[in-house]
Amino acid sequence: MTFVHEIRELLAAPPPADPQPLLARLDETLTTGYANALQLEAERWRIERRIGEVAAEAGEDGAPCADELANLARSLRSANEEISTLRTLLSSLRDRRRELRSAA
Repeated sequence: MTFVHEIRELLAAPPPADPQPLLARLDETLTTGYANALQLEAERWRIERRIGEVAAEAGEDGAPCADELANLARSLRSANEEISTLRTLLSSLRDRRRELRSAA
């Protein structure tokens, strides 16, 4: 099961009679999710830095770089999509946690 799938399951779970176990799971998942988001952002920054390096190298010696730049652009787009999806889900999960806490 992917992490995103796990978050979606938590969001779809019916409110339990005793919210404490679910709240603990939500807290753990949020912590892990934010760590994952930071890792994705670090990867995005590495890709952006590499794009700059490749572009500079191409400007200096005319080295062929179109393939690498295309691959980096795809990687950057994918990382941006993953970050966006994860941040949206984490926001929804945080809202769910807030609702459960206020109901408890």
